[in-house]
Amino acid sequence: MYTDTERCVRAVQSKDARFDGWFFTAVRTTGIYCRPSCPAVPPKVENMTFLPSAAACQQAGFRACKRCRPDTSPGSPEWNARADAVARAMRLIQDGVVDREGVPGLAARLGYSTRQVERQLNAELGAGPLALARAQRAQTARLLIETSELPMGDIAFAAGFSSIRTFNETVREVFALAPGALRLRAEKANRHVPRVPGTISLRLPFRAPLNPDNLFGHLAATAVPGVEEWRSGAYRRTLRLPYGTGVVALTPQPDHIGCQLALTDLRDLTIAISRCRWMLDLDADPEAVDEQLRSDPLLAPLVDKAPGRRVPRTVDAAEFAVRAVLGQQVSTAAARTHAARLVASYGEPVADPDPEGGLTHLFPSPQALAALDPQSLALPASRRATLTTLVGALADGSLPLGIDSDWEAARAQLNAMPGFGPWTTEVIAMRALGDPDAFLPSDLGVRRAAKELGLPSTPAALTARAAGWRPWRAYAVQYLWATDAHPVNHLPV
Repeated sequence: MYTDTERCVRAVQSKDARFDGWFFTAVRTTGIYCRPSCPAVPPKVENMTFLPSAAACQQAGFRACKRCRPDTSPGSPEWNARADAVARAMRLIQDGVVDREGVPGLAARLGYSTRQVERQLNAELGAGPLALARAQRAQTARLLIETSELPMGDIAFAAGFSSIRTFNETVREVFALAPGALRLRAEKANRHVPRVPGTISLRLPFRAPLNPDNLFGHLAATAVPGVEEWRSGAYRRTLRLPYGTGVVALTPQPDHIGCQLALTDLRDLTIAISRCRWMLDLDADPEAVDEQLRSDPLLAPLVDKAPGRRVPRTVDAAEFAVRAVLGQQVSTAAARTHAARLVASYGEPVADPDPEGGLTHLFPSPQALAALDPQSLALPASRRATLTTLVGALADGSLPLGIDSDWEAARAQLNAMPGFGPWTTEVIAMRALGDPDAFLPSDLGVRRAAKELGLPSTPAALTARAAGWRPWRAYAVQYLWATDAHPVNHLPV
């Protein structure tokens, strides 16, 4: 995108927010970089240069614009729509892997040498993994400075900086303000905004349009008691994070998602935000998705009626895989009951920061579930075998599921396991791995909707017809499911 100068110039001159996160505008005469929708008067064309990432801008010596705050743009939709090494690397960097494991750890997860990873990221993003991680640390530091009352020293280490000096230098270089000045500006701007003690309040941006109905409806209708709940207009759940635990409350708003985080260790802030954005599919490009699906005349009315549907994902791929097996051939209510029993027996207790809240546990880890007695499960023998085989593979690491998974390799492993058919494999690919082209032609709701619309209703024929929806078939599934009156398709009241 950023190499198409003419298209970038048009986006900047029209202040088109759809391109925020796709590229950044660096202005040579002022030394600042902006998002395309910056409200300031656009600079002269000859003074603009376009770069693919905030890290590339910072590495080139540009500082962030104080008006449009480009560091808070939605992420590039490319990283969630691809499964190549660069996309997987970006998802891991966003999840804090470089800060926790270094560049060698990132390379090892991808199966490449550090030199290969550096070369590929520099070629596509104009910055290596260390520069990308540094840009993310700067953004985390700014969030903590502006939304908490923590001392600056605590913020420096929570954001991942190795020293207070590095923290101060980075903040001044990236934002052209000292940390104290950033906090003062935020206090003046938000003096009338109430703060909840012990929580960090954020606004998660997205590309419009966003239809919250099926997104929050699905999460609320399938919520596992003790782990998730819908309360006071917000979806709340517990989080298992690298350094501790957390509780998040996510509230749909017209132009953002309200996010309140309570963390036991502030070093998890970046990871928690990344996982919430991933779960809500906030970095999607709805314009591109809906345009492709509208090309089918039978799908077009569904898209026009309620554009901007997202794919509800998960914050933990292993958790979702277990829940997918529990949900095989049973109702939503039955699947929740089975999951709640596992949570009560094997989940790790947590404290809900809301005294009126109902969150009590983390969902059990694969290691904890590896100790379960199969005979204690109120499931058919074949389902018990499927679940214990899955849990064993997740616990010993032979089945790696996560944001960095190779989608096709993960499918092959899942399909080779007993009790895994196309539906289970594809729903895991869709909601746990994030493949935007995952498809469920055998799903009863999909087949019923297809028949009502005049689409082919047999799996083979529907798959053939859906070739025209690629690479966005997972989003087509959301539109097809939405024709049903099931609670997963409606925003809870």
